[in-house]
Parts: sequence; structure tokens; C-alpha cells
Amino acid sequence: MKTSYRVVIVGGGSAGISVAARLLRQSQALMGEVAIIDPAKKHYYQPLWTLVGGGAAKKEDSERSMGSLIPQGAVWIQDAVTSFSPEENALTIAEGNTLTYDYLVVASGIEINWNAIKGLSENLGTKNVCSNYSYEHVDYTWETIRSFKGGTALFTHPASPVKCGGAPQKIMYLAEDHFQRSDVRDKTKVIFGSANPAIFDVEKYRLALEKVVERKQIDARFRRNLIEIKADEKIAVFEHLDTHEIEEIPYDMIHVTPYMQAPAFIRTSALADANGWVDVHPYTLQHVRYANVFALGDNANLPTSKTGAAIRKQAPVVAENLIALMRQQPMPATYDGYSSCPIVTGYNKLILAEFNYDKQPVESMPFNQAVERTSMYVMKKDLLPIMYWDGMLKGTM
Repeated sequence: MKTSYRVVIVGGGSAGISVAARLLRQSQALMGEVAIIDPAKKHYYQPLWTLVGGGAAKKEDSERSMGSLIPQGAVWIQDAVTSFSPEENALTIAEGNTLTYDYLVVASGIEINWNAIKGLSENLGTKNVCSNYSYEHVDYTWETIRSFKGGTALFTHPASPVKCGGAPQKIMYLAEDHFQRSDVRDKTKVIFGSANPAIFDVEKYRLALEKVVERKQIDARFRRNLIEIKADEKIAVFEHLDTHEIEEIPYDMIHVTPYMQAPAFIRTSALADANGWVDVHPYTLQHVRYANVFALGDNANLPTSKTGAAIRKQAPVVAENLIALMRQQPMPATYDGYSSCPIVTGYNKLILAEFNYDKQPVESMPFNQAVERTSMYVMKKDLLPIMYWDGMLKGTM
């Protein structure tokens, strides 16, 4: 096996494959010189999982084989990275080999810690404990919502970064809509236990979503962090993040958004900041200490929401700046913190939040995107997956 590459990309998710495709499109000289390291056999379009949990999509449509997505000209090393040695321009993979590189792109995503909430991992997928953040268990979310006959439906958002910050509330809105349709809403209390201080942190969309919460009569409780599930008793234990008081909430079903963190092999590396994320410049995406290292996507310490839409804007910045660096030219591209959250507020309803580092809306449509629209729901359900598979992963959009 070849052990030295011009560019090594760690991670074959949306960020890694998008950057590889763009690099190979922009430079024929990189054919055979771009390696993607990822042990996974499957690649998932995870934004679809909200709709799967709401019974509006099939989870199989979110899955493709990794081999079918690796760009032509890239080398796929189906293994896991265990450690970085950036001073030596090297990394080690699980089978023990050391690979060297001229340039490194770290795009290994975010790690879900199912064990951070006591009682979650052993009860997930049973006893009305569900989560859309697992391909294996996402069907159980719909099974739980569909068979719900009333009582307390509890939805949570943890005190950690999460991929797609709107997802924990999207499934709640779909569930509430289904409860209306199945005539159990008048027997149901919907509670949102969120560690965040508000429903959204961009004012324009926060105000719109507060109206959605009010209209749907959802009991939103903020600064509440789920720390334990007593599944046999159907009790969720929360800590109030300001007062540190413990609050127990009985439930009849609970949808849990688990804790998430930087992958362990990044947290313990020289590439990480104090919080464990890859330490990059927010505008160029170049590492702050190692000039030949870039990072993007969920594993980077960028102060914006961790979304696929953010990656779509970050990938061209990394590719352009990396090629400029190779050619010993000034880096031309900058990232403004753009991120997007298509917030499903019910079946056939969606608020499209788009914003930058300054938490200012940067809307791409010629109308007020804080208004719930069916057209935007259709875009999320039917158009965005096509853009993802046929555009973003091929390096064309």
C-alpha cells in the first residue's frame, strides 16, 4: 500500500468527500494523490432522519455504499485514524501503518456519546425511548409517535454541540402535528426540555419559532439538561444549568438528542483546541498552528451551527485555499460562518433559517424565510437530497 500522499483527508462524510471531489476537479495533478481515510462501509444523508422519525420518509433512502461515492482519482483507505503527528506530517491508522502527507484535511465529523446520559444506551429503542440520531433506531421514533395514545411527550436538547441544532425540535413539531391528526392531541402534553437559553439563537427565527411553540401549546423549559432516564418508571431527570436544581419529569414517550463531542482521536491530539475540536482560523479554515492542515465540518471549532449546509459553503473554501497554498499563492477564499437550518414545523411546513457568524440572516430566497411555507418543506424533502447526492458530493455545488 502506498504510504505517502499529497493530500490526506480524514473522514468520508459529506465534508471529506466534497473537498476531495473539488480538489480533483481543480487539479489533474492530484489524481491518485488524494487519500480518503474512513472505515465505514456506508454513507448516510442524515438530514433525512428527521422525516424518517416523523413517518414521512424511508431510512433506506438516506443510505449509500461508501465505495460508490469516493470520487474518481481518490484513494479510499478503509481504516480508522488513531493518532496524528502533525510535526512529522504523519498519522497512524488502526492497522498500525503510518501515512505521511504534504497537506491534511480533517473532516471526521462529530462523535455521539450515548453513555453520557445515564440509562439512555441500554433503553434506546425500547420502552418508548427513541432518538433520530441513530440509523438503527430511527424507525422506532415513528413507531413510538404513531402508537402514542396520549400522556406526556417529552423532547430534549443537550448541553453540548449537536449536528443540526434545529433537529431536536423538528421531530417535536412533526409529532405534535401527528397527534393532532390522530385525535390524541387534547390528551397530550408536549414538553421541550432544552439546555439552550431560547428556542433559537438568531433573533428573527427565534421570534417566529416562539409563535410556533405558542400556537402548538408546547411547554418549553430552557436551561434544562437531561442527565438520566429511569425507563422502567418513565421518569426523565434534568439538571437546571443555572440553579443546579434537579427536576424529574414523568413522561409517556421521550425523544432524546444525545450528547455529542469531538472524536476521541482528535480530542487527544495536537490539532485540538481546549475543548477538543480542530483549532482552525474561522475565515480561512486553515489550522492556527500547522499551515498545511485544514479542517471543516462538525469536527472544526468554528463558532457556527454544525450543519450540512455549513459544510457546503466550507468545502470550496478549503479546496481553493489548499490549492493556492500548493501553488505558493495567497489564499483567496473566506468563509463567513454561513449555516442553514431548514426547521420543519409540521407536515408540509418549514421555516428556512440561514445566517452567518454574526447571527444575522443571510437569506437566499426572495421572500421572508421566517414564515412557514409548504414550498420550503418540499425543497427539504425532495430537492435537498438530490442536491446532496448529485451536486455537493460531486464537488459541483
